[in-house]
Amino acid sequence: MDDEGFMQEAIRQAYKAKQMNEVPIGAIIVYKGDIIARGYNVRETSKTALSHAELIAISEANRHMGSWRLEDCTLYVTLEPCPMCAGAIVQSRMKRVVYGAPDLKAGCAGTLMNLLEDERFNHQAEVTSGVLKTTCSSLLTDFFRDLRERKSRNDD
Repeated sequence: MDDEGFMQEAIRQAYKAKQMNEVPIGAIIVYKGDIIARGYNVRETSKTALSHAELIAISEANRHMGSWRLEDCTLYVTLEPCPMCAGAIVQSRMKRVVYGAPDLKAGCAGTLMNLLEDERFNHQAEVTSGVLKTTCSSLLTDFFRDLRERKSRNDD
């Protein structure tokens, strides 16, 4: 499977979040061509700030690999990682990160800054951006538009 095929699976994870009225962000981790971990955003449901799709997938991959090191793994995520997730990606020694939509407010894989390729850290992850960008962006845009419309109807 190629980057677009794996991103489709991350998008499926994002739809799981959307079905729970969570911000639709999904992630998967691939090792040697196999999906070893999946995650989707559940911050509202769990009431914890750490419940980002990437962190859930990293934890699952750590269990699968039996190690905190994910050196030969690729993370696919529908939205550019935030600073917290970018830090976890560097700390887990992820080889590569592929994301769909840029995050103009918190993106730390090239938009606001690039923590993943910063040579001051002892590890860098290769970044590929914009894979299925339109689909990933639309998923988020539609979710927030619908949320605003629901709030507007409830305020009337």
